[in-house]
Amino acid sequence: MTSVPLHYTVDGPVDAPVLLLGASLGTTTDLWTPQIPALAHGFRVVRYDHRGHGRSPVPPGPCALANLGGDVLALLDDLEVPRADLAGVSLGGMVSMWVAAHAPDRVDRLALMCTSARLGPAEMWAQRAATVRAEGVAAIADAVVAQWVPPEFGQRNPEIMADLCDMLTGTPGEGYAACCAAIETMDLEPDLGRITASTLVIAGLADEATPPSHAHRIAALIPGARLALVAGAAHLANVSRPDLIAELLTDFLTDRPIVPIVPTRSDREGSDREGFEQ
Repeated sequence: MTSVPLHYTVDGPVDAPVLLLGASLGTTTDLWTPQIPALAHGFRVVRYDHRGHGRSPVPPGPCALANLGGDVLALLDDLEVPRADLAGVSLGGMVSMWVAAHAPDRVDRLALMCTSARLGPAEMWAQRAATVRAEGVAAIADAVVAQWVPPEFGQRNPEIMADLCDMLTGTPGEGYAACCAAIETMDLEPDLGRITASTLVIAGLADEATPPSHAHRIAALIPGARLALVAGAAHLANVSRPDLIAELLTDFLTDRPIVPIVPTRSDREGSDREGFEQ
């Protein structure tokens, strides 16, 4: 399968280091809007829509993670960017890991948020793809959006929740289903040891879609990776904790010491404790 020309937006100084941002399944470049003011201060920030999402084309049929990674490499080529920092949420993190493992010379730093290297069961993704193809993305919207932020955040922010729901239901069914297939067949664990980029893994302690155990696993398999555990955050940590995520990313990407996180709520799970781990 050939690469797809991805839609993208650019913010920040022309001569600044390039930071490529990938969004979650069912979201668009708008997902990263809360972090742009902070990140665009010192980076040339490029946000892109996955194939089948937002304003990117919707090619027919399912795809593999390698196809999504190939799209990103083609985008870097089109922008004439030899190396970049990569950050991704969920599916964006999966794609970023693939790129960092298969084209390590193209990645300087890697920030992975609320993501997984292997996310089963495969049957769940096949069924979700079938549902979306038959009934549209709206059929799964309530259940999916409920996992994106903690319940109390949703109750306090109905306008944000409406925007998130619109973003999801605006995703073409075929585009969403195709990316479900990529997650269904994904197993990045054998590749993670090949990643040479400096890596930060961020997990939301209330994330049920990709629980903190998945972040621990990624951090254990990528040489030298660091792990940050964030309270008050579910699957889209940058939505419910926008300022904290911007600070974590900025500190990591500029090689500043990452200050331990101050707890804000008691949603610790088991042995997971909010904070920063070397």
